[in-house]
Amino acid sequence: MEKKWKQDNRIFETLWEAEMWSDSIANEMYGKLYETYVTPDHKVAYVLAFHLASNPEIHVKTEMFTAEGSFLYKVSIK
Repeated sequence: MEKKWKQDNRIFETLWEAEMWSDSIANEMYGKLYETYVTPDHKVAYVLAFHLASNPEIHVKTEMFTAEGSFLYKVSIK
């Protein structure tokens, strides 16, 4: 089975903006549209992981790595 993922390059100015964006991403991940989300914005990764972890049936894995000289944050569910 192929693992589904999405990557976005948006960086938000405020935590509130990141929370609004992350809420929609969490809904898509709950709906099994994809299992992994990659972002350069640590605020989005933080809020997304928090949203997903609030569901006791979902196991969340986070990872930080570098690509082309900048940090990327990956949030995955099982």
